[in-house]
Amino acid sequence: MTAATPAHEPDALDLGLPAPVRAPGLPAEVRIHEVGPRDGLQNESALVPVEVKAEFIARLADAGLRTVEATSFVHPKWVPQLADAEELMPRLAGLPSGRPGLRLPVLVPNERGLDRALAHRAEDVAVFASATETFARRNLNRSADEAMEMFRPVVERATAAGVRVRGYLSMCFGDPWEGPVPPAQVIGFGVRLLEMGCTELSLGDTIGVATPGQVTALLDGFAEAGVPAGRLAVHFHDTYGQALSNTLAALRSGITVVDASAGGLGGCPYAKSATGNLATEDLVWMLHGLGIRTGVDLRALVATSGWMARRLGRPSPSRTVRALLGPGAGQD
Repeated sequence: MTAATPAHEPDALDLGLPAPVRAPGLPAEVRIHEVGPRDGLQNESALVPVEVKAEFIARLADAGLRTVEATSFVHPKWVPQLADAEELMPRLAGLPSGRPGLRLPVLVPNERGLDRALAHRAEDVAVFASATETFARRNLNRSADEAMEMFRPVVERATAAGVRVRGYLSMCFGDPWEGPVPPAQVIGFGVRLLEMGCTELSLGDTIGVATPGQVTALLDGFAEAGVPAGRLAVHFHDTYGQALSNTLAALRSGITVVDASAGGLGGCPYAKSATGNLATEDLVWMLHGLGIRTGVDLRALVATSGWMARRLGRPSPSRTVRALLGPGAGQD
């Protein structure tokens, strides 16, 4: 008699992998700032239906992510993929009530965007600045200094309304037109955003050119400028395969908030050399292997990214998704 074939061949998660091994000098817990529904989908060529976006966000929250950036109130002319923000927000109104601690930030480019966000009772907003002149002019249609002044009343009004404000700073390590970005230049703009009233500053490697030494040097520079690691987050792109190594360097410098995108979705529509964001699943695999708490159910997250990849009609770029679901994950 032949033995019965097992109904399910154990995968890595079934076998208790990754094996958690604590390393000295790393935080016990990391909060993942999930950007897939906003930063990820804004770079897709196809328009994703609003009901799919709402389900995507709900699935991410159910997987244990407690900060999920929902959408952007940028003018539809500039980001048509997120033109349905006003239709999406009411669909999300009940999510936090069943998921304690869930935050659903939205990006606002100016006071008009803030007005729209406040009309939908947003409790968290974000502004998006540049550490370089060329990118500011191409992305924001004004100089880097002018953009800072545009954001000042946004931050002040949001803060007065009891809304938390996150500041994004792009091109913190390299610019496709200007090359390497001096750390002092990044720190100068970053400190200005914090002094305006931003509660958190996310440092973006927009085109994915950073290496761990650069990351450590920049974070050391912020510390020397009196900015504690607890006010900072990191946002890495994996263009040259450095996102996880850069994240580990940031953790060793005291960072406890890391941006990532489910399934590795996204890039930057204004910088053609920017490829996908750090995949949330790949980040969670590494963090769990280091014994760092995230509150994320990796299997549920992988299933969610596979589900979204099928709706986008292409395989997920996340290595962890492909390893657990198969190399064609996302294809019917």
